[in-house]
Amino acid sequence: MSATNQSQFWQSPVRTVLLSGFVAGCLDMTTAIIVYAVIKEKTTAEKLLQYIASSLFGDSAYSGGSIMMVAGMVIHFLIAYTFAVFYFFIYPHVRFLHKNRILSGILYGTFAWIVMNMIMVPLVFSKPYTYSTLDSLLTSSIILMIMIGQPISFITHKYYAMKNQTVSA
Repeated sequence: MSATNQSQFWQSPVRTVLLSGFVAGCLDMTTAIIVYAVIKEKTTAEKLLQYIASSLFGDSAYSGGSIMMVAGMVIHFLIAYTFAVFYFFIYPHVRFLHKNRILSGILYGTFAWIVMNMIMVPLVFSKPYTYSTLDSLLTSSIILMIMIGQPISFITHKYYAMKNQTVSA
């Protein structure tokens, strides 16, 4: 991509949010499947996606087959895009986010973990989500710090850096 085309790509806030949400959603889901279904053998990809779908469809998600897997994936990406949109809009107003992309991504991933595990899961399932071990808690939080926080932080930073470069030129 030429410098002009790259500059034009980064002029679109919609493209930036779509890219950051898509990358974060893909990385998060892929990592969750690899860690929990392949490495730790605690679940399957199907059950993981059905669990997400059960947030909307209840226990019937577990007997809904592939349609519930698709529903789980759609819900997962809606959540990833919500986090991408929120970060995109707070970025210009929170100067700290501009200073260190890696630390900002870690903190935003931590924020995402808190929102999902301390607020959304208890609200949706009417019970707190509990971790059986410290390892389980650390694994889930590190996945969000790296796979959600980092791509959203870096891609959003790139948009605003290119935007400021275009404005000052």
